[in-house]
Amino acid sequence: MKKEDCIFCKIANGEIPSKTLYEDEEFRVILDLNPATKGHALILPKNHADDLYELSDGQASKIMLLAKKMARQMTENLHCIGMNLVQNNGEAAGQTVRHFHLHLIPRYENDGQQLGWKPCEATQEELEMVRKQIVQ
Repeated sequence: MKKEDCIFCKIANGEIPSKTLYEDEEFRVILDLNPATKGHALILPKNHADDLYELSDGQASKIMLLAKKMARQMTENLHCIGMNLVQNNGEAAGQTVRHFHLHLIPRYENDGQQLGWKPCEATQEELEMVRKQIVQ
């Protein structure tokens, strides 16, 4: 179902023009208007889901298969040497549009981009406490 005020719903459903790389009955893949690198694309479901937690298992599976297909096509045709898949959930994680989307970011040598986090140290005891919290 489409959410009336969602810009990504409008783009995914063709109401707002985009540079479309792929489309089927469930998804549209578009070039990002503010790309991190050449070929930076977004996979958008046509049905609205705010984030990963609202996707059905079926949609989540299909998105990863589509990401694999698009990453392969982009790698072959753009001659990139790597690919980041980035998906943010919630404001604290950097999500700025409340419509699930998966970034496909082709990587090139010396492309100037840095994606990642600062690794911290954890003791075996701390890791075990966290493991127990997650699997309770």
